[in-house]
Amino acid sequence: MLTLSTSNRPYHHGDLRAALLDAADALVEKGGDGALSLREAARAAGVSATAAYRHFADKEALLAALAVRHFRDFGAALADAGAQGGLGARGRAYVRFALARPGRFRLMFGGLLARAEAHPELRAASRATFDALSGVAGSEDGALRAWAFVHGLTHLLLDGALHEADTEALIARLVIDPPARA
Repeated sequence: MLTLSTSNRPYHHGDLRAALLDAADALVEKGGDGALSLREAARAAGVSATAAYRHFADKEALLAALAVRHFRDFGAALADAGAQGGLGARGRAYVRFALARPGRFRLMFGGLLARAEAHPELRAASRATFDALSGVAGSEDGALRAWAFVHGLTHLLLDGALHEADTEALIARLVIDPPARA
């Protein structure tokens, strides 16, 4: 058990790294990654900023670890959907995941992903998710087409550009399995 001091009394924390990720997750979901600082995550977890720096070098390292966590959840949601259907089922799961967790989704596919080379775990987690799409799409090009479509649809919905009374019906209508090739 780790003993930290946030005031004059000792603080005991079982898994500080997980607690910091949970706190950061709540902050990101509420206000986006701009609402997050390592100091604020530490405060939300009930520890000193110094304690947070023992686990994450800086805000970007914390965000990268958080994105890894979410890519794993995302990959699991896509795999579950894939077990029940084909590419269309995964595409619908993709859009639903984002709509249910917009802050997390924006973090995962935001500017941090462009810097994934600096974060090998993030690069691997995002690649594993894409590889899962490639496998069911039949080719990398097919996966890119499917990804571009569902990603674009997702952003149109998240940004309020589509005003559909029944979002679920729209998703079901548009995100379908591609026709079989002859």
